[in-house]
Amino acid sequence: MTTTREPAQVALELGPLGLDGGGTVLLSHTIRRAGLVAGDRLDVRGLAPELAVHGRAWCRAKGHGFTATPDGFTITVGRHDADRSVGAERAGHADLRRPDALAEVASPRWGLAARGALVDAATPAVRFGLDRRVDVWADEAPALYAQATAAQWDPATAIPWATACDHDPAVEDAIVQVMTYLVENETAALLVPARFLAQMHPHFREILQLLAVQLADEARHIEVFTRRARLFRDELGSSSAGGQASLQSLLDEPDYALAMFLLSVLGEGSFLSLLWFLHEHAPDAATKAVTRLAAQDEARHVAFGLAHLERHLGLEPALRERLVAAVHRRHDALADTAGLNADVFDALVVIAAGSLEPLAIARGFAAVTELVHDMDRGRRRRLQRLGFPEAEAAALSELHTRNFM
Repeated sequence: MTTTREPAQVALELGPLGLDGGGTVLLSHTIRRAGLVAGDRLDVRGLAPELAVHGRAWCRAKGHGFTATPDGFTITVGRHDADRSVGAERAGHADLRRPDALAEVASPRWGLAARGALVDAATPAVRFGLDRRVDVWADEAPALYAQATAAQWDPATAIPWATACDHDPAVEDAIVQVMTYLVENETAALLVPARFLAQMHPHFREILQLLAVQLADEARHIEVFTRRARLFRDELGSSSAGGQASLQSLLDEPDYALAMFLLSVLGEGSFLSLLWFLHEHAPDAATKAVTRLAAQDEARHVAFGLAHLERHLGLEPALRERLVAAVHRRHDALADTAGLNADVFDALVVIAAGSLEPLAIARGFAAVTELVHDMDRGRRRRLQRLGFPEAEAAALSELHTRNFM
């Protein structure tokens, strides 16, 4: 047997407050707080002389029924789109502390609303390509974002730019070449996540924030590497076709997970070894500071990439085959390129050597050879952390681009 609900009736006393002076705030608040639905009534009483006149206009605008009374008016709540409580939904759970506050799939109906907000049913849909939690989320993201904001540094004050150039001119030329190389690679590291940022649903705001800070990191790295290159020289070094082709392959990857795997886990991971190598062999205080601070930033980028992919692989193991295919596809695409700029390799040898003296060059060459091995070991460790068996991790690392990034 179906029971018919009797319409609810609620009273609101406005006293001297008129609707033209803020009374409409109390009307809307009372309707929402009392949970009034279509057919329910709100009796409004007050002393303002134009209360009924203003009440009639407000009800018409809101889609409610209006009946004048001796001391005010009665609202009959109507079915209308203007009332945000009708057909509205939460953008995730209202209690943001709950684990289920974060949706597995973010609705396009939520648009740009804050997570947990009550979204008007009339809000137009806004579609984002990256709207699944599995595709973007990492539980470490909030902590990494807090760490990143706390670790921001100012290039004008954090680097001792007044350092003297007491080293061999050949070493300074080598520094210029390597800094030129770093600039173009960091430009790619900025553009790759920037392409995906606008595709990400705002429901996953911590990821948006973390990537935004990551972009700021890369922009700062471009600034300081350029400034260091021009500290004692007027011209930058060379850029190779092979290096550009390697970076272009990152820009061309349309899949977020694959692009971040190639960039963060393999490329920026290898760059960590390079930055600490340059820090160790830096001929001056400015170079030491630039490479140390950049390495600290890049370590966060790698940590996020690993955390995100670990979670993604745990939920969707089939991603593993796509990652393998991406490495092979990139290797095949770059098979006919020269790889690392020969000027960069030679510059690294000179930096490690500290001079052009033959015995020093021998030591520098051995150091760069060890650097390449260290990069390989690092890639293997990160691949094994993602669940790749040791032999497969070694094979994939071997296929990584000769341009390091």
